[in-house]
Amino acid sequence: MSDPATTVRPLFSVTSSRRVFDGAVTAVRIDDVVMPDGRTAKREVVEHDNAVAIVALDASDSGGPNPWVILIEQYRHPLRRRLWELPAGLMDVDGERAQQTAARELVEETGYAAADWSVLVDVAPSPGFSEEIVRIFLATGLSRVGRPHPGDHEEAELRVVRVPLSTAVQAVLDGRIVNGMAVSGILAAERTLREGPVGRVRDDSAGDLPWPSHAGSDIPGAPPLAGSEDR
Repeated sequence: MSDPATTVRPLFSVTSSRRVFDGAVTAVRIDDVVMPDGRTAKREVVEHDNAVAIVALDASDSGGPNPWVILIEQYRHPLRRRLWELPAGLMDVDGERAQQTAARELVEETGYAAADWSVLVDVAPSPGFSEEIVRIFLATGLSRVGRPHPGDHEEAELRVVRVPLSTAVQAVLDGRIVNGMAVSGILAAERTLREGPVGRVRDDSAGDLPWPSHAGSDIPGAPPLAGSEDR
């Protein structure tokens, strides 16, 4: 059995790319990728701006250690139904930092502003075909500031939902909340409140944490995944 820590893994090099679709929110390109065995395979990649999402917790009148979480209910046409989701938005404003985008989206979608911000987790929602990465923030110290006039019909239709965090966790576990960002953020927030900040959770006010690289490899220093040893 080879040592995973010293085994050199071959790179997947891209020999050519061509864009086959340009849309309002996404684009699609086809990469020719050289596989480790030397053969070339075509991979479809959805190009998409990075995004942010916010777990906004309001403990002002929760009556204990179970704060309210601010969600939105929004119609998602591919699933033909409304979903409970986190407030979120694309990082599509030049020069705007992730936390600034998150603060703006929180006000625009929910009418709440937050005094305290920290990074919970980063999520790659669909790494099999999309390059999008979403940074999920924890926002506390909430105050109501009112929603501005919605910019389009989709935002005008969304509904703000305020439920206890424990209710949101249960909704994740019983399948009522299925949006990937919401699942990740709600469970990470519950873990953080229960056991304290761990890992990458820290204040982001002084500057953004490094974003995961699209050209990255394995997590530095991490043990191999179970069952991944060469046999």
